[in-house]
Amino acid sequence: MTVRHRDGIHFEFGDGRRIVADARSAAGDVNVVSHAHADHTFRSTPGTVVCAAETAAIAEARTGVGFEFVERVPGIDLVPAGHVVGSRAAIVDRDRLSLGESLEPQPERGDADHRRYCYTGDFSIRDRCYLEGFDPTAVETDVLVMETTYGRPAYRFPPQEELEAAIVDWIRDNDERPLFLFGYSLGRAQKLQWLARAATGGVDDGSDAERDVLVADSIHEVNRAIEAATDLSFPGRPYDSLRGLEDEIVVLPSNQARADWVERAVDREDGLKAGFSGWAVDDGFRYRGNYDVTFPLTDHCDFDDLVATVEAIDPAVVYTHHGFDAAFATTLETEYGYRARPLKRDQRTLAEFS
Repeated sequence: MTVRHRDGIHFEFGDGRRIVADARSAAGDVNVVSHAHADHTFRSTPGTVVCAAETAAIAEARTGVGFEFVERVPGIDLVPAGHVVGSRAAIVDRDRLSLGESLEPQPERGDADHRRYCYTGDFSIRDRCYLEGFDPTAVETDVLVMETTYGRPAYRFPPQEELEAAIVDWIRDNDERPLFLFGYSLGRAQKLQWLARAATGGVDDGSDAERDVLVADSIHEVNRAIEAATDLSFPGRPYDSLRGLEDEIVVLPSNQARADWVERAVDREDGLKAGFSGWAVDDGFRYRGNYDVTFPLTDHCDFDDLVATVEAIDPAVVYTHHGFDAAFATTLETEYGYRARPLKRDQRTLAEFS
């Protein structure tokens, strides 16, 4: 099998058939969708789509377009990836794989001796709020294809319980002013609502927060999709206006942080802005969003989590992609002794670099 980064990650067989993961224009005999973020879903579906039911429901809520899917095919197993609700890593077993016809070994230029491949998609090994992390100790694979968004040692985040406690404390300490919290509409925004309820109401009994939690329509639509597909609930309700606020907590998409209407609302209502991202370890993140405070709350692994994942799985080969992929691959080779390469667009596998 040859692994290549094109539009998504392609797992190509010698006879021309392929599995494609997280492509914008799905082009495989089987198309794996790891989760419902826009940069991992597609515009067309010529082959079989494999994903979690929650991912299909959330993708439809965000785009208005439904699609047929299955949660497994012979030889492709999905396991929780710990990134967002419905996120899955894919384990491809060549000995069990069926793409409609028998897949006999073909002459290939890739790693022909390897039988099991793991594609993580975006992932996190940390348990966060309501979401359990990816468990690398349960994965057996020859080849690991992993995202490395925060693949430099500078990106080390506090322990998760400590980080969540700090966010809850900040919300409680600012209980007389409107708070504007910024995170991705799918993933971070739901965790911010969860933490707001922990700070002001009750998570365990599912009750609403004592302070009103207001959310953008795009976040509300994701809330509804998740609530319909799971037993989770979120306290946010859509707002009609952001005038006359007192102590409300407003959760908005990250890309609105510097919007003129947001800045006017924050100034008018004497609010505080908080940004949430792994990039918050960089001083410049606070200024890019004009935030009053930032927290490194993320749905990705930090550097140490990435290393721990590789060590727990102990694969023969590691391919890295996204973020600091080249730097992390070099670290794996020089400091940990793994055979590793970054997957650059249109490059293939290790055999073609030797």
